[in-house]
Amino acid sequence: MSTEPEAAAAEEAETAAAEEAGPGTPDAAPDGADGEGESAEAAGTTEAAESAEPAELSETEAEIAAQRELRERIEQRKASKEGPIAAGTKLSGTAADLLAAVRAVESGEQPVASAFRDPEPAPRRPAPSPAAGPARAQEPVAASAPAAESVEAVRAVLTEGGAPATLAAPAAAALGEGADGLLREDPWQLLRVPGVRTEQADGFARALLGAECGPDDERRGRAITVWLLEQAAVAGHTALDSSALVAALAQRSVPDPDAAVQSAVAEGEALVFQDAIEGAEVPVQRSDDEDAQDGAEEEQERPVRVLIGLERYALAEESLADGLARVINSLSKDDALGPSADDWEAAAAELSGSAAELVRAVAGHGLVLHTGGETARAEPAALVAAAAAMDLRVCVATHSAEGRQRVAQAPGVPEAAAVTVAGLLAGAEGPGRDADGAFTLDLLVVLDAPQLDVETAAMLAESLPDGARLVLGGDTGVLWSAGPGRVFADLVAARCCPQVVSRTPDPGPIGELVSGIGIGELNQVEAPGKEVVIVPVRDAAEAIHRTVQLVADSVPRAIGVPAEQTQVITPGHGGAAGTRVLNAALKERLNPGPGRFGGFDPGDRVAHVPAAGRTTLGRVVRADAEGLHLECDGAPVVVRKERVEQEVRHAWALTAHQATGLRWPAAVVVLPGDAGQALTRPWVYTAFSRGERHLSVVRGVEQALPRAVAERLWKDRTTRLQTLLRPQVPSVAV
Repeated sequence: MSTEPEAAAAEEAETAAAEEAGPGTPDAAPDGADGEGESAEAAGTTEAAESAEPAELSETEAEIAAQRELRERIEQRKASKEGPIAAGTKLSGTAADLLAAVRAVESGEQPVASAFRDPEPAPRRPAPSPAAGPARAQEPVAASAPAAESVEAVRAVLTEGGAPATLAAPAAAALGEGADGLLREDPWQLLRVPGVRTEQADGFARALLGAECGPDDERRGRAITVWLLEQAAVAGHTALDSSALVAALAQRSVPDPDAAVQSAVAEGEALVFQDAIEGAEVPVQRSDDEDAQDGAEEEQERPVRVLIGLERYALAEESLADGLARVINSLSKDDALGPSADDWEAAAAELSGSAAELVRAVAGHGLVLHTGGETARAEPAALVAAAAAMDLRVCVATHSAEGRQRVAQAPGVPEAAAVTVAGLLAGAEGPGRDADGAFTLDLLVVLDAPQLDVETAAMLAESLPDGARLVLGGDTGVLWSAGPGRVFADLVAARCCPQVVSRTPDPGPIGELVSGIGIGELNQVEAPGKEVVIVPVRDAAEAIHRTVQLVADSVPRAIGVPAEQTQVITPGHGGAAGTRVLNAALKERLNPGPGRFGGFDPGDRVAHVPAAGRTTLGRVVRADAEGLHLECDGAPVVVRKERVEQEVRHAWALTAHQATGLRWPAAVVVLPGDAGQALTRPWVYTAFSRGERHLSVVRGVEQALPRAVAERLWKDRTTRLQTLLRPQVPSVAV
């Protein structure tokens, strides 16, 4: 794999948009001209909303708590592993230096906070929150705010260093107990606070350290290394090629980037991996010994690439690989333990096409992938109905309450079997867990699987009992997950299990348009019922005017879809026609008001973002001393006053990442002239497929749109899932 995309990602991570990020961040960089959205640092600023009573915790908060438990468990597993990472051969330059640093750590010549271990297959470990018998997972407790004394101590240090006092609370939360002392000892630890940039940390360090501060300070290089890896995670990478990381450090005036990486590795703040380059030609060296018969050849070891990653994501990816390998390898062939082969075949015989093929694949395999568009979701639903009819314990999980409602309406799907991923992990939905903490399930079907980030996928895989089946279904054309990893795409590429490709196309003009986009063609389609309408505009001002007109007047009158069922989608939060500007214009027309509580009024459509990538849609109910009261997915949510700016934004207009997995009767996609560089085929595919009955495209870009569809594919992500799965699943099933 070329390192150019990785280097670009490392460079872009500092300023590129994270569409799903929270609304506000102290000292966040302004949006770029292309309207991509919030800065990457802003993506980490949102936290789980705190509630006074455990019963008020949202599914998102419960999932975040479960993620913390997963990280603790895999950290314990890492500490118990044995054996160093195998050294590569024939390496030079940065790679050789990194490996030399690892050897120095292993020999005791350098200190180390944690060891580097090779991934190895392991039996299933208990899932989070084991219950004493069949029971639901306990409600997690919201993270407590840092003590007032700690915040005041940090505020004093920040003031002394010229940093904004508003960073005191997030700094105390990010750095934990003794944060003030840590900042005095190592001012660059300020980079661990979401939203802080390298130049701000440098200024803070100069104010505190004076003449002792310099660009060659080992603490600076180490902190910027970790910071760059965090920004890469925001861009979707679980690791970075060492050369890309070194190049990014050099761009930030780190005099000796190699030494900075080695220091981070030696201190255990980053992990180093060597992955064989799949498909690389193995070099061969011929012997010069004239006595050698037939020119004997000596093969060298396969070339490797050296990757650097943060422990959190590296271990989650390893845990995911182990969990998936266990699912693949642990399926029992004993008919006495479940439906017989004849039972499965009878169920398949009642179906046809791809649905029957899916049932047959699931009958004999622990892990199955299913790909297809919106209409193809009926096939996994048919599988769930067939499994329920065979008395299997089955669940089908989606990423949104709206998706859960859609699948629950499918024929034969038990209402209780339809859950959200967050609700299932939190124990608020689904069958609960057994005495070992595993789901009491025989079959789990996860729809919208491309949205699974590596941590969420790891929790699901870890929570499945031995012998359970897992089906991951989704549309390969949509945007990848908001969090790190590309789980579904990696599994499709790995070909480690059966893959059922649906032959059920999406109907109508919108389906025809989206199908063409999926293969790189932007076609004109016949739309006699005005299912697809193109609205050309000259500039951003006209784009805003026409968008408001479409939502408030044209679509309700011509299509019969009211404004509250029409969703506006645009490339980013910033820019001349980003979500901020469009939401302001739409609020003024659809729900005008003074915005007395943080800019919000009762009736406002809002997106609640308690953590990066965790967006739920709802409406404002009221505001009082307790906070802003919302109704999200039919459930009440209270956002404390001091968290409103960070967690809540208006939602008449969303980004495509926020809209992924959701559908509305009508969608209005706004493509202003400054959005050309932000467009890719997956973005266009995702945005154009959000409308069920109607799609309006407010088009200010010219040739940038067909070029994006034809030429601009996914922004590549560096991941290790395929490498980790390969030795654990040697027999590839196609």
